[in-house]
Amino acid sequence: MHALKPQAFALPPFASLGASVLKNMDRSRQARGKLLDRAGYGPQETPFTILHSEAGLNLRRFGGTNADGPAVLLVPAPIKRSYIWDLAPETSVVRRWMEHGYQVYLAEWTPLPDDAADQDFGLDDYGDRLLGACQQAIERDSGKATLTIAGHSLGGILAAIYSCLHPERVDATVLLESPLHFEKRSCCFTPLIEATPHARPIADAFRQVPGVFLNMMSAIAEPHAFQWERMMDRWLSLAHPQLLATHMRVERWTHDEFPLPGRLFTDLVEQLYRKDEFMQGALSIGARQIGPQDLRAPLVSVLDPRSKLIPEAAMRPFHEAAGSERKCLLHYEGDVGVNLQHVGVLVGTSAHARIWPSIFDWLAGLRQ
Repeated sequence: MHALKPQAFALPPFASLGASVLKNMDRSRQARGKLLDRAGYGPQETPFTILHSEAGLNLRRFGGTNADGPAVLLVPAPIKRSYIWDLAPETSVVRRWMEHGYQVYLAEWTPLPDDAADQDFGLDDYGDRLLGACQQAIERDSGKATLTIAGHSLGGILAAIYSCLHPERVDATVLLESPLHFEKRSCCFTPLIEATPHARPIADAFRQVPGVFLNMMSAIAEPHAFQWERMMDRWLSLAHPQLLATHMRVERWTHDEFPLPGRLFTDLVEQLYRKDEFMQGALSIGARQIGPQDLRAPLVSVLDPRSKLIPEAAMRPFHEAAGSERKCLLHYEGDVGVNLQHVGVLVGTSAHARIWPSIFDWLAGLRQ
């Protein structure tokens, strides 16, 4: 019996109408986000310049041009806006790197034109080609041939892929609550993946998969993280103006998603979530097959042992299997005032008081 090809599965004829409705919902959510801006909950970003720009990417450079410290490239998830790394001065990971003497760069993912038929980017584009363009621009700007690369969530997958492909260019890799091993029993998305014959028809129906669709699927897969935790966090933040301000700025950020290219959506669902190819050493990026053993740069991994969204089983096995000779595994225990615990490692009070100093101390030890 022959396996059915993905093209054999068709979505109902009203799928295109549903796609149009969801895209309009994206625009509605973005409009609600602007209302939060006017209420004073917009991001308070560090001044930056755009060092390099191309379809799907702006490379931000923070600070002046005369810094002589090591270079770091920050890699957000390619779903929502990058300012979660730079939400406000007291909760800015960008500023923490600058305070420790780094030349700081950030890969700001930008929406692809909806009518650009030749721009359906996949994991190979985001995890290799575009980050490679960042590295080249950073080398021209800073004079540094190598850099530290740090990624959060799906951005951590991209950072890990780049580190595996180009170990000679990477001084250290920092992975923050990044899903790298998709063990069926612990992955909250397993029921949705198993109910879907193949992701390609979904991607074809949308062409670019709306952020609101991804939000809906996440809320269905893990309602505790995306609904109940957030409501509880707002209640706990009410008596603390600073925590409430951070909570509301994250709320504003959650309304600022943009669509995921159809091929990237398909690659993530099929190669990673369904087949776990990265952990199995079978992830094809261009002509290469890579796995954790190819990540040879010094490695810092930060996981939340309480999380059901990115459980410990999604990170620890990859961390332990990595080819790095020097490794550091840190546990983030959560914060009040972060809205969504998954981004707490970027904006939480205890993360900035404990996790980030530990990361910088460990990285400093590599240079001694």
